[in-house]
Amino acid sequence: MGNVNMEFENLLIEQSGHVAILTIARPPVNALNSKLLVEIFGAIGVISRMEGVRALVVTGQGKAFVAGADIAEMENITTAEASQFAARGQAVFSGFEALEMPVIAAVNGFALGGGCELAMACDLILAGPKALFGQPEVKLGVIPGFGGTQRLSKLVGIQRARELCFTGRNVRADEAVSIGLALKLCDDVVASAVQMGEAIAKNGPYAVTLTKRAFYESEGAAPGSGYALERNLFAMCFGSEDQSEGMAAFLSKREAQFTGR
Repeated sequence: MGNVNMEFENLLIEQSGHVAILTIARPPVNALNSKLLVEIFGAIGVISRMEGVRALVVTGQGKAFVAGADIAEMENITTAEASQFAARGQAVFSGFEALEMPVIAAVNGFALGGGCELAMACDLILAGPKALFGQPEVKLGVIPGFGGTQRLSKLVGIQRARELCFTGRNVRADEAVSIGLALKLCDDVVASAVQMGEAIAKNGPYAVTLTKRAFYESEGAAPGSGYALERNLFAMCFGSEDQSEGMAAFLSKREAQFTGR
């Protein structure tokens, strides 16, 4: 595993095989401020261009994944500035969904407010033993602003999402798994996320990308249009080298050598 980029003040980017690891490193608890959001957006662009990377793991340094937004920065902003801050956060987090590769959140500690929203913007969420999730914004007199009300209900259902946002209570790792907020509990969450990323990377990269598109592009679609999207994406696979290689390898009883084309 090696560091492949040092241009960010609050982020570390490493590559392990076919997996990139983005570590948020803004002590003491990796709170999100405007500068960090800009850096994360830039890092997404860097990672999208990294050769051989087929999955991304996002985690936090120290005791936190991301403990939330920087309250000191937000305390005295105007309504117009608040709208701009929320728009920036929503755009940055949507960047994880727009990445062609799957993104795995390795939640190692506090994932509260904006941190929970960041985790939910990833495709999969793994929880470490000390992971703690929550949308406690109402305790500060505000609401989630980086997509929390929208993504949480898709993961845990509308009634549970309302309860968590209305009460602002925190959810420990085991409960997060039981309600569907996290996929599973892992003793070494970063290692487990990298292992999952490598398992994904063994599959046809182009097919994985189209699978991700099928999920996101069908959200909110009219009845039946999701099937049409899936059908079209399925057909697109048959113009790819990966499809030819994958099926030829299967019939020849050998391991496929995918190129992502």
